Amino acid sequence: MQSNLKPPYTITLIPGDGIGPEITEAVVKVVDATGCGLRWEPVVAGLEALEEHGELMPKEVHRSLQRNKIALKGPLTTPVGTGHKSLNVQLRQKYQLYANIRPIALIPGIDSRYVGEAMNMVIFRESTEGLYTGIEHTIVPGVVETLKIITEKASTRIASKAFQYARHRGRQKVTAVHKANIMKQSDGLFLECCRKIAKKHPEIAYEELIVDNCSMQMVMNPSQFDVILLPNLYGDIMSDLCAGLVGGLGVTPGANIGDKHAVFEAVHGSAPDIAGQGIANPTAMLLSAAMMLRHLNMDDSAFLIRTAVGNVISRGKSLTRDLGGEATTEEYTAALIKEVQRLAKRGP
Repeated sequence: MQSNLKPPYTITLIPGDGIGPEITEAVVKVVDATGCGLRWEPVVAGLEALEEHGELMPKEVHRSLQRNKIALKGPLTTPVGTGHKSLNVQLRQKYQLYANIRPIALIPGIDSRYVGEAMNMVIFRESTEGLYTGIEHTIVPGVVETLKIITEKASTRIASKAFQYARHRGRQKVTAVHKANIMKQSDGLFLECCRKIAKKHPEIAYEELIVDNCSMQMVMNPSQFDVILLPNLYGDIMSDLCAGLVGGLGVTPGANIGDKHAVFEAVHGSAPDIAGQGIANPTAMLLSAAMMLRHLNMDDSAFLIRTAVGNVISRGKSLTRDLGGEATTEEYTAALIKEVQRLAKRGP
């Protein structure tokens, strides 16, 4: 998924809540160390924006994203069961960021029961409709109804995006995940759209799996999967399950891509319990920044970051606590910058 934008690039930078500002600062330093020449435009959203401006998503965030088209975002806090609607969902719906893309691959040095397996898959989750439209109401006291919306338009465009990615990146198979045996019309429509797009790409293998079976297969033999195509709710659940196979959300990048805008983000939470302690791990957001660089056709800088992350973690030194070390965020960041600079001097 590459952008049609032309350099120089200005990136809307949303630090977020909790540990967001700490990991954002670290990521900017590492990205700048690649020499890619990105320009950063910081804007405030989330709880800090609520305190300062009286609103969670100030107009300046939207003005910046409209100008720049690309954003790098830290975690934003969403209350559970009460309070405001998820800001992440709001961004996806407002800018039609319908393709939530999550690469899943083992990083050398990360502790996982799957070490040694050829696990390298990519999740394509439709992220503008399904049960996440938030359309729900109380019918009578004690009875709540939530509507699941599946459309031909949204299902077709996420399927097209997945197959285009598979063709462009040399992927061999797309697996559509569903529950059409129960939700015959909604998930049935999703499958119908996937099948139509699959017929246009006979060079790519296509299969379908019921979501519960897919969950079992994923844990038993994740290396069988390549590109995974899912509606919104299943994609949300399965992407976190897959992240657990490779070390957790702290090392898993994510992107939300539409036809005109794209937001790259760390998919983990804001971790307010460790905010300000200098021990947060910026890896997920850094790898998301690498996805952003590749989206902007800056493959060399993206390669430097991905390789530096793999090298530093595999050596087992200067790692944050969640990665098995005792380093601070600053020390881990310094090790990454040093490795990026070493790789850059060595050249291709």
